[in-house]
Amino acid sequence: MKDERSCPAYEPLRTTARHAAANQFAAAVLLPKTSFIRKVYETGFDVIELAQIYEKSCSQVLLRLGEVLQGKLFFYGALYEPSRGANTDWRVTYWTSSCNDDEPEANVYGLYGFFPRKGREIMPGSLVDMTIREGKSHMAECIILLDDLDDVEDDGLVAIARPLMIQERPAKVALVVLLTQNRDLLASQVERISPLVVKGFHRHL
Repeated sequence: MKDERSCPAYEPLRTTARHAAANQFAAAVLLPKTSFIRKVYETGFDVIELAQIYEKSCSQVLLRLGEVLQGKLFFYGALYEPSRGANTDWRVTYWTSSCNDDEPEANVYGLYGFFPRKGREIMPGSLVDMTIREGKSHMAECIILLDDLDDVEDDGLVAIARPLMIQERPAKVALVVLLTQNRDLLASQVERISPLVVKGFHRHL
């Protein structure tokens, strides 16, 4: 029983908040920051590979990625899964992001709605949609954010959508997005999975 005298502002967490806090604590214990972030760079930000290495769920790995990268660089990641019993209805089930605290300009701002949040359906013709339909990883080498950029090599985005294949069908799709200036960080994943490259990508992630 709580003591109102010693903690008058105490309020129990709601069920969903308790689950989130428990999962966050478990991820921090099971995926120690120092060794985990080293593996993140070694695998080229490969959510599915990391999940297999650590024998953890893709969602745990994805959320931990956002935590350990916070303050280091701009990153966006999302996990897409089909609704139960409806393989054509895919939505974002988990997402995370981080920013670069040392270089504020090395971040992406002002693109409301561009990065999908939980519950967002896939868009026809999107990078994730192509990945699901073809059952193969896809990479957008340069996603141009603005039409009047002088140097898209430094000011765009690079993204990889990789499917987790079960019985020759995509069961989940992990999407990771970085600034194009950091695309070399994805090199080991690109070399390992050989994604289909989509150049001059202007559509939805």
